[in-house]
Amino acid sequence: MIHAEIIISGMVQGVGYRYFALRKANQYGMKGYVKNLPDGNVLCVVEGEEGLVKDFIQELKTGPMFSQVNTVQVNTSTNLTGYKSFEVRF
Repeated sequence: MIHAEIIISGMVQGVGYRYFALRKANQYGMKGYVKNLPDGNVLCVVEGEEGLVKDFIQELKTGPMFSQVNTVQVNTSTNLTGYKSFEVRF
């Protein structure tokens, strides 16, 4: 199990990106949250099995239909927070 903090930049606000991430997180069994940042980026914090987290990150690089992902920055660690579910935060 790993903890990953992911910052997605590009045209990722106002295009359904957080709800795309929510659907994908549930498909991959991720725990954590996603939220918009004031600078126009999206932050996604997840915990899960390492291989599944990597697959989930690949999905985030694609994003929903109307998004345009420019960069995805990932920081991982083995320090788990212990999230119980995945949610959209505001």
